[in-house]
Amino acid sequence: MNLFREKEAIKAYLKMLESKGARAALLHQRSLFLDKLSLSLDEKNADGQSYRFAVEAVIDTIDVDDWHNSLTAAREFYPFWMSDINAIVALSKNPGFDLMGITWRPQAVQLNELWAALDGQKFETAETWPLKAYTKALRDEAIEQSIVDTRIKIAKLILIRLRDAPDKTPKIYRIAVDSTLPLFHIKENRRLFLVVVREFFHFWIGNPDAHQFVLKNESGNMLL
Repeated sequence: MNLFREKEAIKAYLKMLESKGARAALLHQRSLFLDKLSLSLDEKNADGQSYRFAVEAVIDTIDVDDWHNSLTAAREFYPFWMSDINAIVALSKNPGFDLMGITWRPQAVQLNELWAALDGQKFETAETWPLKAYTKALRDEAIEQSIVDTRIKIAKLILIRLRDAPDKTPKIYRIAVDSTLPLFHIKENRRLFLVVVREFFHFWIGNPDAHQFVLKNESGNMLL
């Protein structure tokens, strides 16, 4: 185990963060996670599946409060590990690059309590219209009602998690998703949650083509 590939990739990634004005605390935080991740990546094939499996193995060892920041690091670090120059250039030009981070997180909850309470929740108009649009899109796919019911319940769950968010942005949505992931201890349920919240995101933001994303990607990849 020499980790040469991983060490060089980490060095390049942190150097870019520093050039963007990242503070020492953020650089330290990212480096701690990537040092752990590098041990799982050593001698693995440079492909997306190997990377995803390594991230999924490491993330379960991380404190749940650090999941979002760690997953952000994993998403940003991937092109460096892959030596994908075009992706690195595109990332470096991204004005939304996550340097400062957002301190908001959904309130701490127990999944079983939240899940049991969902059916009795009242939703405001702004929450109801994306739910109705998502429901229609699922029914148009002619799938079983039980599948529709489960997916709508998961959509309601993420809406509840977003209720005290400071604003409505894709970054806030991702924080809510990343912060909810640790509640799912069964990986199959975690993957389903990821599939649904990525479908529902397009309805939540009001994408007129949101229906085109329904039942198109069932991978449940936490890095997308």
